[in-house]
Amino acid sequence: MLTNLKEQPKDKILGLMSMYREDPRPTKIDLGVGVYKNAEGVTPVMRAVKAAEARLVQQQTSKAYVGLAGDPAYGAAMTDLLLADSVARERLAAVATPGGTGAVRQAFELVRLANPDVRVFVSDPTWPNHVSILGYLGIPVVKYRYFDSETRAVDFDGMMEDLADVTSDDVVLLHGCCHNPTGANLNLTQWQAVIDLINEKGCLPMIDIAYQGFGDGLEEDAAATRLVASSVPELLIAASCSKNFGIYRERTGLLIAMGEKADTTAITQGNLNHLNRQNYSFPPDHGARVVTEILTDPELKADWMAELEDMRLGMLALRQQLADELQRLSGSDRFGFIAQHRGMFSQIGTTPDMVENLRAEHAIYMVSDSRMNVAGLNAQSVPVLARAIIEVGI
Repeated sequence: MLTNLKEQPKDKILGLMSMYREDPRPTKIDLGVGVYKNAEGVTPVMRAVKAAEARLVQQQTSKAYVGLAGDPAYGAAMTDLLLADSVARERLAAVATPGGTGAVRQAFELVRLANPDVRVFVSDPTWPNHVSILGYLGIPVVKYRYFDSETRAVDFDGMMEDLADVTSDDVVLLHGCCHNPTGANLNLTQWQAVIDLINEKGCLPMIDIAYQGFGDGLEEDAAATRLVASSVPELLIAASCSKNFGIYRERTGLLIAMGEKADTTAITQGNLNHLNRQNYSFPPDHGARVVTEILTDPELKADWMAELEDMRLGMLALRQQLADELQRLSGSDRFGFIAQHRGMFSQIGTTPDMVENLRAEHAIYMVSDSRMNVAGLNAQSVPVLARAIIEVGI
């Protein structure tokens, strides 16, 4: 039977990581893989995470299974972080998941249970795994315009024109902040227009929020998600703790499903629990316990927020340095968008051939769609990247 298996498409980012590792050039720069790195090129364990883990080692008395939905305290702490007081808690069902990817997968499974004919509208471009998972599940994907490759900003008119085709049977997938891969975000006025369209069409919005705290700040990055939650009857939220807590390998995520009325919450929760049982049964717990310990302890939370803010400001400084250096070398302000984008990524809007030239001629690695991870830079590598960009004619 196994001889009937066919080779699966290679993951572009994983392939890029392999090429980077095998490149012997000492000047190589990795801007492809989507993890935060400090100035030394290390993905650090945050201070509050280390402290929380030390407490757990001393305090935890069992490694028995948690419930199918995970530890309720984790769901409550993450809900507070994401939504604050924007929605009544009795309207919310939630489950812990293996990372943000697990939350996205379970959300797609849930909407397919609710409507086998569902379509999911996704931004063009979006995180590639969105489309990959939907394709694997056999859920039709409809792309809506999002990024203008000329201005490197949101093509809002095109987005709204395409979303006009949404029906009440559809899901609209949105990025809560720090759009991956482009770095270009909607402003709150544009978010309100999207909300108005969603309410007019009666579709189900879904928000993937993986970078809260990496853009304009913890509260600011949650503003759009809270605005949606307070304005629509139903909502799905897939959240990740990988980036803002730096616990990538702990696979810590959360899926929240918000219903119109509290009397539907129990059924929704039962369906979420059922899907967890069918997929991986009990979700991972260590990362969730760490996050809960941090968010419920004022001292640890304050230290986590301070370190997260340092990370955020460091990425903004790198963005500004790169934009300034490119302006100096080119004599043009056409790269100013880099300083305006938010989060780890910017899509610089060039061709795959130019991206390949960056790799071949300058040992600079980024995804073929020109998404670069700003957190892969440091003060010394920014001028190297800027010169390379100008030399290859971007």
